[in-house]
Amino acid sequence: MRVLVTGGAGFIGSHTCDRLVELGHEVTVLDALRAPVHRDGEPMYLTPGVELYTGDVRNRDLLTNLLRRADAVYHLAAYQDYLPDFASFTDVNVTSTALLYEIIVAERLAPSRVVVASSQAAMGEGLYRCAEHGEQLPDMRPESALRRGEWELSCPVCAGPMELLPTPERVANPQNAYGMSKYGQEMVAVNLGRRYGIATVALRYSIVQGPRQSVYNAYSGACRIFNLHYLLGGAPTLYEDGQAVRDYVNIHDVVDANVLVFSDERAAGRVFNVGGGTGYTTAEFADVVRRQYGSGEPGRVTGEYRFGDTRHIVSDIDALKQLGWAPRRTPADSVAEYAAWLEGMPGLDAILAEADAKMRALGVVRKAR
Repeated sequence: MRVLVTGGAGFIGSHTCDRLVELGHEVTVLDALRAPVHRDGEPMYLTPGVELYTGDVRNRDLLTNLLRRADAVYHLAAYQDYLPDFASFTDVNVTSTALLYEIIVAERLAPSRVVVASSQAAMGEGLYRCAEHGEQLPDMRPESALRRGEWELSCPVCAGPMELLPTPERVANPQNAYGMSKYGQEMVAVNLGRRYGIATVALRYSIVQGPRQSVYNAYSGACRIFNLHYLLGGAPTLYEDGQAVRDYVNIHDVVDANVLVFSDERAAGRVFNVGGGTGYTTAEFADVVRRQYGSGEPGRVTGEYRFGDTRHIVSDIDALKQLGWAPRRTPADSVAEYAAWLEGMPGLDAILAEADAKMRALGVVRKAR
């Protein structure tokens, strides 16, 4: 098949292109190659044999020409970071998706499948249970509580403690601009897909880890940050108390999911979580990285936090497992592969300081009193 992959020069996109080429598909990539992710332009790891077009997914003429030649689409291009560029999240992520479907309808195209990259961030703080009041969907923690160092969420009804539950796809409660844009994106894709008979799947990725994850984003995940700290002989800062919970999924498991929903008819018209299936505290994950480098220095808890961070979130992956998929790699596998990818990479010394300074200047990193 002729497959168009937007964002195909990126982390998830390039690995997906590798697999598609291995499977014998003809792959075209549309990627803006913008900094900070692509600070040095076209990456060396770009899949051999793909046809690359450098451009914006909001460019109607370019996107139209590429869609006319495609039998199927992976829409993986996205604006992502933690910085307060609120309009950019919606403009890039939602507008490009709406444009893609607008062109498909206007041109009377018939792609066999459109796979859209959503995010765990669409679920916000996720699903909890209060012993007295049952299931709860808590909202963002107030800044006043964070400044006092009160990290845990409490029941919105009785203010009592709650139990974290694996969060299924029926939950959508985004709390930050990125999460809102990804939820908007998946709604546009799935609903327009249903209306116009375009077989569409949206995948809510958890924290994806592995080689090719950009080292240049100010905020791009614990794997990058923790690996760089230990590689350079230091130890990372663990925000809040180091006990925030996340689930991490290996890039190769993500590609397995991408390929599965590409052809499985049971997936069409649905949203699926793609996660690691197991929750890790930030401190536990830091220990995974520390052991990779043989360091004896644990992560540092300083009372700092990132404003707007989710406290805990673990994706329920049962729906995708029912289609035959399951995560097969561990966070230790991801860390080892990422560490190998970093070996010999020049200019790493200044990256952490630059990213930290940028986040502090924008008021993202703050400190409890």
